[in-house]
Amino acid sequence: MIHEKRGIQLTQNQQSRRATPPFRADQVGSLLRPERVKLARQQRAAGKISADQLRDVENEEIRRIVDKQKAIGLQAVTDGELRRAWWHFDFLENLVGVQSYEADGGIQFHQQQTKSHSVKVISKLGFGDHPMLEDFRFLHSVAGTHVAKMTIPSPSMLHFRGEIDKQVYPDEAMFFHDLAETYKQAIQSFYDAGCRYLQLDDTSWAYFCSDEQKAQMQARGLNPEALTKWYAKTINQAIADRPSDMTITMHICRGNFRSTWISSGGYEPVAEILFSGLNVDGFFLEYDSDRAGGFEPLRFVNRKDLQIVLGLITSKTGELENRDEIVRRIEEASRYVDLAQLNLSPQCGFASTEEGNLLTEDQQWAKLRHVVEIAEEVWK
Repeated sequence: MIHEKRGIQLTQNQQSRRATPPFRADQVGSLLRPERVKLARQQRAAGKISADQLRDVENEEIRRIVDKQKAIGLQAVTDGELRRAWWHFDFLENLVGVQSYEADGGIQFHQQQTKSHSVKVISKLGFGDHPMLEDFRFLHSVAGTHVAKMTIPSPSMLHFRGEIDKQVYPDEAMFFHDLAETYKQAIQSFYDAGCRYLQLDDTSWAYFCSDEQKAQMQARGLNPEALTKWYAKTINQAIADRPSDMTITMHICRGNFRSTWISSGGYEPVAEILFSGLNVDGFFLEYDSDRAGGFEPLRFVNRKDLQIVLGLITSKTGELENRDEIVRRIEEASRYVDLAQLNLSPQCGFASTEEGNLLTEDQQWAKLRHVVEIAEEVWK
């Protein structure tokens, strides 16, 4: 059976909802921090409530947002990263051998700068009894029949954003070996906790697409071309032994802080190594603005089992995109990748840091509902 919807040729197979992630309508992960959580964090910082009391508030709000995600029609639910201050540092600084510190300055975005914070490797790496395992167990307990999705930074981000003690790791190859082994432990530990859908968030690949950012890397003494090879090798080693019923995807974006961004440039410079060289099960790709370029780099997708999630809905503003325009862009992407391998999501989370983007919770939910409704129109 084949019929047309707004110019897209759909077969019966392409219309069906996917039984395994990523899903036709999906999400990146982070959600705006509710006011109750923000207040409780302030109270905890001031010593007015205990850590257990803060966690009770977080638990209540996570239950609420999980129920909201279910009601909207999403198949995968997240905890919104409500317990985190950062999308990456909270995870990285709790690895064995990693320590957080207050840096001289924050990360520079377009006309915005984050709080001063960073991480450094001070001893040999390991995973250990990471606190986010318990965070995931709670999410899994409230997800019910829905898929509980866990998001963590890619291994690349420890090297890209962290400082490495050369006395601990004088040899780069040994560092990346231990980093891959640490993530192998992480993947198995999350699997043992019940995780079947894990996402690696990685902004470094978008930096490799930006001439400006590559120049800044070179000024720091880094070789962008060599890094792409190291990062790809490390990621592939980290995920090589994952269980067969565990989906691992990667999210790539150009920065997301208070609705601002860092880098610009299409995927062409890294498309071949990403789509033909990384052994993940799917990619969440930022595609909400012309800063991300066109769909032409998707021609390097040569695996029939590789899923591409098109981030066509922006999480940076509250205005809803024109539905017909989104359908048209999905049709355009299907010229390079079979529609059966395409899915839809926002281009990023709504709060990569606890400050969150410049839109309301109602607008956030409307965005996610918009994703679900458009996906149902295209694939059902």
